Amino acid sequence: QVQLVESGGGKVQPGESLRLSCTASGKISGINAMGWYRQASENERELVALFYITNGWPAKYADFVKGRFTISKDNAKYTVYLQMNDLRPEDTAVYYCGVPPEWTTGLPLHNYWGQGTQVTVSS
Repeated sequence: QVQLVESGGGKVQPGESLRLSCTASGKISGINAMGWYRQASENERELVALFYITNGWPAKYADFVKGRFTISKDNAKYTVYLQMNDLRPEDTAVYYCGVPPEWTTGLPLHNYWGQGTQVTVSS
């Protein structure tokens, strides 16, 4: 199994920045990609950014964050970061670190989620 722990949420004003962190533990050798997702109230959870760990593909971003958010990974450990710049009120949501089942090897086939961290953008 895999465990994901996030940190770094908070409340900021429009135009400010935040950085989220997510550290994986457990059978991390089975993780081929890690991503950030978000869920605003009454909305479905949506992909924000995905970092491909094992195949070297460039990161994937949702259109609504391109040019503002950057996903990266610490090469020494299974920690991914989401640098969020120029935050907007519509970015307000609970942000989850996730590992999609199609990007795992040798793990039970289901989504792996962290506990979520609240990001609020408001003046």
